[in-house]
Amino acid sequence: MVTSIGSTAAKPAVPYSEVDIIARASDLAVRFAERAAGHDLDASFPFENFTELSGAGLLSLTVPAALGGAGAGALTVARVLRIFGKADPSTALVLSMHYIQHFVMARSVHWPARLVRKLARESVEGVALINALRVEPELGSPARGGLPATIAKRTTTGWRLTGRKIYSTGAPILKWYVVWAKTDEPETRVGMFLVPAGLPGTHIIETWDHLGLRASGSHDVVFEDVAFPLDNEIDVRKPDDWRTPDVTQATVHGIFVAAIYDGIAHAARDWLVEFLKSRVPANLGAPLATLRTRASSTALLPISTMAFSSARPKPTSSSSP
Repeated sequence: MVTSIGSTAAKPAVPYSEVDIIARASDLAVRFAERAAGHDLDASFPFENFTELSGAGLLSLTVPAALGGAGAGALTVARVLRIFGKADPSTALVLSMHYIQHFVMARSVHWPARLVRKLARESVEGVALINALRVEPELGSPARGGLPATIAKRTTTGWRLTGRKIYSTGAPILKWYVVWAKTDEPETRVGMFLVPAGLPGTHIIETWDHLGLRASGSHDVVFEDVAFPLDNEIDVRKPDDWRTPDVTQATVHGIFVAAIYDGIAHAARDWLVEFLKSRVPANLGAPLATLRTRASSTALLPISTMAFSSARPKPTSSSSP
């Protein structure tokens, strides 16, 4: 059975400034980077990173200032995720999903205001992460159309949920699931239900064992007749009413995930540059970065310059094909 996470950590003083936010993120990233390889090797979840994020006030980065958070915009959040993406991509990915949910719910006309306030308060006060559970073994991503196999059955006292979700990023630490499911009503509706983690009948199946992002805990989450309140229905509509995408979610998802990959790319570049500078093959007697080779038929350039130059080589002949 799953146990929910909700510890409380001391928070630094607010208000936030972007300079302060970036400084806090940069400080934490140093420690995250030191632990990242170990967590990736063991496929262990970095719980301590999220305790530290909470202590630094960074779990509530996209919570509105009026509700106690930083109220950060997409650009600031992208800069933070780039920093964490370079240090520990698994932590950054889990964090990005949490940020997206709070960013979207604060601007949504469909999210019940009382739930927005409740989740905002929990994120400000402690480690209370949220993510959307949408993808299924048979359906794949609902973005491609089709109804989910996960069913929410309405009773006189609440909803009862049955189904299986895959790629549930952050599963070991999530306190809240936003579950994509269909109803069993005569006229089927489909949409989002807010389900607390740790309810009876909820199980995490540790299926996530990939070559990368091994510490993201993107396991399967199985629901077996899980009961939750009727008023935890977030946004449930007729299937055709979902044809228009949520522009806010689509936009920030693209920006935030791209920022993580930008951080990863910079980490890879920095590693390669350092490797070229420090690697001294015995048969060459000099670092790889200092070796010279011919470019075209004339110029001699360092290997590192050739590898990272964005300029196109000039044509050697002006003759027409």
